[in-house]
Amino acid sequence: MDLTHRLTVATQIATRAGALALRYFHDRDTLHVEAKRTLQDMVSEADREVETLIRDALSAAFPDDALLGEEHGISAGTSGLTWVIDPIDGTAPFLAGLPGWCVSIGACDADGPVIGVIVAPVLGETFTAARGVPTRLNGAPVRVAPTLDLTTGLLGIGANDRVAADKVGTMLADLMAAGASWTRYGSGALMLAWVAAGRLVGYLEPRMSAWDCMAAYCLIEQAGGQVLAFPLDDRITLPAPVAGARPGTYDEILRLTRLDDLAYWEV
Repeated sequence: MDLTHRLTVATQIATRAGALALRYFHDRDTLHVEAKRTLQDMVSEADREVETLIRDALSAAFPDDALLGEEHGISAGTSGLTWVIDPIDGTAPFLAGLPGWCVSIGACDADGPVIGVIVAPVLGETFTAARGVPTRLNGAPVRVAPTLDLTTGLLGIGANDRVAADKVGTMLADLMAAGASWTRYGSGALMLAWVAAGRLVGYLEPRMSAWDCMAAYCLIEQAGGQVLAFPLDDRITLPAPVAGARPGTYDEILRLTRLDDLAYWEV
């Protein structure tokens, strides 16, 4: 399987998708918006149209590959590779006119993430990587933070109503007691990409979907970082704990948060 070719095509598609999403962003006051699970979990016609563009283009280029997207679900393939798509990660900031959103196109096989492309149109940034192909930001190589740690760097955090509020509170308290400073910036996928670029020392979220993390997981691994394996069997459509960080910080995050203990984080 030619991952380099697939990465090139995925980057071209993500660029087109980002341009379409940006047009919707500049005209967002006219969008039809619906709530999904809760009033904080929203979807707009922009999300659906951008995912349709991505799925149609990937299907045309690689008809034997499977597809999994946030808005249009899963379709089977025969190649052993599954594209994992989030057309607009960070719909809430997107609709609020904030820059913290991105287009995320990842791919995985039975062994884990193999391709990652994240485009942040408002910020003018494109992150790319594939298994064996180092992570780049706008064409320049990037790596996870070489020297910062949990007490000297900045940690990205995400949380949602899929986990108990008291457990999230305990998690944050334990991290802060260990000296961590943390931030939240709209899109989990984008914050994970920033781990790959060395801007954050790590990112964690007790419950996250595959389409939110798969592309960025590839970015982090190819930039020298570590990630918490996401279930790639028939559970791939279900949310799971997510963590990505520079080496050393990764182990400390798991020790402090128990993110690798799935039973602890069951609602």
